[in-house]
Amino acid sequence: MRVLVVGSGGREHALCRSLQLDPQVSELHCAPGNPGIEEVARLHPVDPVDPVQVAGLARRLRVDLVVVGPEAPLVAGVADAVREAGIACFGPSGQAAMIEGSKAFAKDIMHAAGVPTAQARVCRTAEEAAAALAEFGTPYVVKDDGLAAGKGVVVTDDREAALAHAAACERVVIEEFLDGPEVSLFALCDGSTAVPLQPAQDFKRAYDGDQGPNTGGMGAYTPLPWAPEGLTEQVMREVVHPTIGELSRRGLPYQGVLYVGLALTAKGPKVIEFNARFGDPETQVILDRLTTPLGGLLMACATGELGPDPEFADGAAVTVVIAAEDYPGTPVKGDVIKGLEPTEHAYVLHAGTARKDGEIVSAGGRVLSVVAGGPDQDSARRNAYELVSRIEMRGAFHRTDIAR
Repeated sequence: MRVLVVGSGGREHALCRSLQLDPQVSELHCAPGNPGIEEVARLHPVDPVDPVQVAGLARRLRVDLVVVGPEAPLVAGVADAVREAGIACFGPSGQAAMIEGSKAFAKDIMHAAGVPTAQARVCRTAEEAAAALAEFGTPYVVKDDGLAAGKGVVVTDDREAALAHAAACERVVIEEFLDGPEVSLFALCDGSTAVPLQPAQDFKRAYDGDQGPNTGGMGAYTPLPWAPEGLTEQVMREVVHPTIGELSRRGLPYQGVLYVGLALTAKGPKVIEFNARFGDPETQVILDRLTTPLGGLLMACATGELGPDPEFADGAAVTVVIAAEDYPGTPVKGDVIKGLEPTEHAYVLHAGTARKDGEIVSAGGRVLSVVAGGPDQDSARRNAYELVSRIEMRGAFHRTDIAR
């Protein structure tokens, strides 16, 4: 099959790497891509959030499947335009993607479906925000209602900081804090059925010890040997199936991946958030362990033909994100990167890179994802950090405690 992947980050590089290994995939394209993706796919300079441009490119390339990576193109309706062009698409419609595009919409879906989640209030004014903060108490959880690239959530004990974040957003969701370890579970959905991928855990704070501001994610690992037995089955039963059922009831059949961000509270798993696409950097480790060919899985989702649960290799995978100076604020760009060659057990996925004067340079906040496998978590972690130590980039930083 001929496949077009939409996006340019580390998630899309991971998707392209896995698709390129699938014998069913005869031709692989990416728009717009990055220098790392260029090694496995043909790149096309298309605006990924323009439905007309993406659908037009898919028609010209005569692809059989379009895989939409990031959330912004999904919310913009790229999947709708591709399907209207008669091409299979992995990714929910613009309306269904509002499960990520609007925290308030997601809460409404969860409430209607009986999904366990935090109590919340939707706030539009300073007075409403102040009342909600007083109701739920500390730690304060304030979420921008719209898309914020993984950085729209503030969790703080500082009331003034919470109010300031609320004031900076047009509309926010303020909710009770969910205490407990966090888990990411992805479910592949074909509109009526769903199957789970392997759970993972990511690290949102910028610095060691879960300090510093929230980021898009500084690293991840899978599997989770400490997770409660039967967790995946419980989440599919209590969260995923009720959610896609409620969406279908509203005339919004969900085709793509439903990302479930969970807190394992004392009262059981509760949903922190939904995303309408693969999470980054969890995708990097999950796809590293996936043994079921990815192209066939994604096509089955797009055509309503999902089969048995996907299979995964034994052992563990760890990814460590290398970020640019000043990330997640205003990251410095243009620094030359060296040492990108893979080792026996680890490799580099490009996230925010560009090519300049024949060299690879930084072009975003999260610049690289170093991915490594091993027979267990400790060995995978060592393999990842061994390659991290070889990479040179002025001003770069990374967490040293991923998967510890």
